[in-house]
Amino acid sequence: MNRRNFLSGIGVGGYSLIVDAQNLPPAELPSTAQTIGRDFVDIAPRQRKYEGRDPHMAMVDLETDLLVAGGGLAGVCAALAAARHGARVVLLQDRSRLGGNSSSEVKMHVVGANSHKSRPGWREGGIMEELRLDDAVNNPQRCWEMWDILLYDKVISEPKITLLLETSLFAVDKSGDSIRIGYARCDKSEHVYRIKSKLFMDCTGDSRLGLEAGAEMRAGREARSEFNETLAPEKADGETLGSSILFTSRLHHKPMPFTAPKWARKVTRDHLKFRKISSWEYGYWWIEWGGNLSPVYDNERIRFELLSIVMGVWDHIKNSGDHPESANWAIDWVGMMPGRRGSRRMVGDVMITQNDLVRGTFPDAAAMGGWPMDDHPPGGFDRQDLPPNTSVKTAEVYNIPLRSLYSKNVPNLMMAGRNISASHVAFTSSRVMATCAVVGQAAGTAAAMCLENGITPRQLANNAKLLSRYQQTLLRDDQSLRGVKNEDPNDLARKAKVTASGERAPALAEVVNNGWVRDIPKKEVHHWEGPMAEGSGAWLELSWDKPQRIRQVQITFDSGFQRELTLTSQEAANRGIVRAAQPETVKDYAILANGKPVVEVKGNHQRLRRHQLAGVETSKLRIHVTATNGDDFARIFEVRCYA
Repeated sequence: MNRRNFLSGIGVGGYSLIVDAQNLPPAELPSTAQTIGRDFVDIAPRQRKYEGRDPHMAMVDLETDLLVAGGGLAGVCAALAAARHGARVVLLQDRSRLGGNSSSEVKMHVVGANSHKSRPGWREGGIMEELRLDDAVNNPQRCWEMWDILLYDKVISEPKITLLLETSLFAVDKSGDSIRIGYARCDKSEHVYRIKSKLFMDCTGDSRLGLEAGAEMRAGREARSEFNETLAPEKADGETLGSSILFTSRLHHKPMPFTAPKWARKVTRDHLKFRKISSWEYGYWWIEWGGNLSPVYDNERIRFELLSIVMGVWDHIKNSGDHPESANWAIDWVGMMPGRRGSRRMVGDVMITQNDLVRGTFPDAAAMGGWPMDDHPPGGFDRQDLPPNTSVKTAEVYNIPLRSLYSKNVPNLMMAGRNISASHVAFTSSRVMATCAVVGQAAGTAAAMCLENGITPRQLANNAKLLSRYQQTLLRDDQSLRGVKNEDPNDLARKAKVTASGERAPALAEVVNNGWVRDIPKKEVHHWEGPMAEGSGAWLELSWDKPQRIRQVQITFDSGFQRELTLTSQEAANRGIVRAAQPETVKDYAILANGKPVVEVKGNHQRLRRHQLAGVETSKLRIHVTATNGDDFARIFEVRCYA
């Protein structure tokens, strides 16, 4: 009788403390990790070795292609993009969950280029859209912890990503100007990781990896004269945007009293002169403090002050008499981690400025932004004499260059997120999470291409041929760039003639291979709309003069870019958001070659779908839509075909 059978025989369950799992051989451990190709012995080997100044911390050696420090949306999208393009990735996150300020620890909803509905049609595509659509379908209850699980699932399901949660980078070894090894520690599991990598990426927000590597960086606000920025202060200083702590509350069926702790601020109407209280189920981004301190060194002071303001604001809502309708409301969650905005920013070959956001484009465009330049007084809540923010919109969305995503003086160091190479004024726009996410995808894709070609990010940015291929790769992954369209020479669909069962002008069939994959509301239409006939649906067909050998078909459907789509705790902000499959998106469809189905799909909710074929030869390829998720028209933006 082996040990497991013996324990089962005496009625001891698999989770009993009697079982010393650490001493069991790996094969004895019950696990479902094999279903996704995971071997946790790699990051927690049974044979522990101890060295260095921490005699009780076991050293683990890892080797990878790309080390990503920071698991917010920038780090998650960077790791996913790099892994999906073939790179081995180690992703470090110093928290127990991914997502950064979008996680259940902070609960900040994700915003970006569409600017709260004022710029419809510019919602981010790519990995960010994939995450949003999955969350809308699988999390209609708007549970923040399910968003955490979604991000964890995406990362842990990528076989080329090694995820280390609750693990902080603390040091590096360099060879010349380049980083050779990153060191990280997890006190929960008593491991120190020595990670050898070819490329490194700082997605920490606070530039901790860059700090350890000696990367050139900035903090605070530049003087107006340095970059001729009209929105910058007259004199440079070390101040930036503050941090926030949010709360949520819930309506009950009886009065819910509240007594503030003795350390809560006493908040009066004067404090709220420029800060509106109209609802309180989710609040408030303007509970902000500490922009005139260090968000890193003064974190504990900032946490205390923010909590004291939260308690003071809630005390005012409940007990001032100004909001009697709050009587049956009670707080049900308060964040304990300050959601940081400003911190250290790394310097790249290009530092984007206010004027770059107005011009909007670069030859090495890698990602798209569009949130207003949204500056906040460093004093935050203490500056009751000032509005909590000043927002200045750009006329159009703008591109962020690849040259702002790698370090100026550390050749194999990249960055993504709110710490990219930007002046303070430009940072006030590029800092928001959806922009950080597409920057992460851009940086991860660039890292994979650099690894594939054995070059540095700077060499990629300065190689016209590779740079063009890089941008076309981003477009193929549904990462929109302003002014850049599909010109992929390998896309067979670009030479096809397109017909359809029907069409509604101006959304004609012929546009699905014109290179553009989003509409510009009231200006340009770049998708096909085919009326769904009862019983037969609608079809779109590509035809060539001679047969083509096709191994992959890629379809970009309509997923309602004109709407906001995010996870939010604020009921008012949730109005108009569809927490389900987007009605415009095709649900059921088939791909036919030579008149025969080669792909059949049921229940689709994603915008971008790729299908591998067994080398089909055909002169006609038809997409037959039999159901949408609610719309009366089948809608397709683009079809691509590859040999």
